[in-house]
Amino acid sequence: MTNELLQDLEWRGLLYQQTDAEGMEKLLNEEKVSLYVGVDPTADSMHIGHIVPLLTLRRFQKAGHTPILLVGGATGTVGDPSGRSEERQLQTMDQIDKNVQGLKKQMERLFDFSSDAANGAVLVNNNDWVGPMTLIDFLRDYGKLINVNYILNKDTVASRLDSGISFTEFAYTLIQGIDFNHLYDHHNVRIQVGGSDQWGNITTGLEMIRKTHDENAKAFGITIPLVTKADGTKFGKTAGGAVWLDAAKTSPYEFYQFWINTADADVVKYLKIFTFLTREEIEGLAVSVEEEPHLRKAQKALAEEMTRLIHGEEGLEAAERITKALFSGDLKALSVEEMKVAFSGVPSVEVAKEDKNIVELIVEAGISSSKRQAREDVTNGAISVNGEKITDLEYVIDAKDRLEDAFAIIRRGKKKYHMVKFA
Repeated sequence: MTNELLQDLEWRGLLYQQTDAEGMEKLLNEEKVSLYVGVDPTADSMHIGHIVPLLTLRRFQKAGHTPILLVGGATGTVGDPSGRSEERQLQTMDQIDKNVQGLKKQMERLFDFSSDAANGAVLVNNNDWVGPMTLIDFLRDYGKLINVNYILNKDTVASRLDSGISFTEFAYTLIQGIDFNHLYDHHNVRIQVGGSDQWGNITTGLEMIRKTHDENAKAFGITIPLVTKADGTKFGKTAGGAVWLDAAKTSPYEFYQFWINTADADVVKYLKIFTFLTREEIEGLAVSVEEEPHLRKAQKALAEEMTRLIHGEEGLEAAERITKALFSGDLKALSVEEMKVAFSGVPSVEVAKEDKNIVELIVEAGISSSKRQAREDVTNGAISVNGEKITDLEYVIDAKDRLEDAFAIIRRGKKKYHMVKFA
């Protein structure tokens, strides 16, 4: 089973660096082990760039191993220098506590925490063991284990020497090393999984385990490649910023749209990395991309799998309902809240809250360029208000058309939507 798991990870492009690959494979073949991934609470939500190591850990759980999810209540107060050219802005403890709670909820959606399962996921917070530690404890028990030159040779530290790095971030790798050592002792964690930027921190943990245990102690590290787009641009970003797992930051509809708009050149790669579809299913979708790309079956499968995973069936249904309504132009099936989500990015204009003739309104809102053009648009059936086609030149926009007494969605033609706000 383990050979099949590692082969599957290789096929999916999820193995970048490994320490003692043969020893780790032997361990996984002989035992059911515990593995961990750590996430620092730098925000109250993860974004999609965070979840690749977590999803990889979930694959290990499906193969019978035990995932340990570490939320960095302690490391989050310090800041990881990995992948950064400047010092992180320190957060208050209240903000970190709030962020920790947000991450916990999202991890509980990704993993099986069943207490009656032999390999149910376990959630831990490194502030529980690092927080009570005194400075003298830290220096005597752990600082003496790691040579300064060893830390200076870490890429994440070496790259910051010219621009400057505080002792706070310089010492970050020691705290993560303490985490691995603690989890090895208290949760029998034998493997740490992380992104490619975590290699230096993972190897620090292995060094601590080596120096605090006898020669029989065996621990390993795996890193995962950075996810990129085929065109070289950064994955996980949109014009509006990061794609968050929190529905309040990125709605299920926006989340669904991100995945369904994946380019043909990327979609099979993303199906391998992010979904739990089988190799046969993904290879079938790859054929569809080559032979019938216009059907976009692979993109639909990717969007469905990811939206269901993060937002559940209810979130997926809402995303598909909004998508269908926008494609057909029939908005009547949408709730007011869904309309606000669907049209949050369309052009908007504010007008006075008063009853107004449809022709006058669409000219004032800049939807039609002149009264003559507005009359033609209405007469020709090119204007819809909240999904209802308006062809009467005498039609008056009033309270019945103002959703929540605050806005209306006006469409001109097939796809040109405008949000008119009434103030």
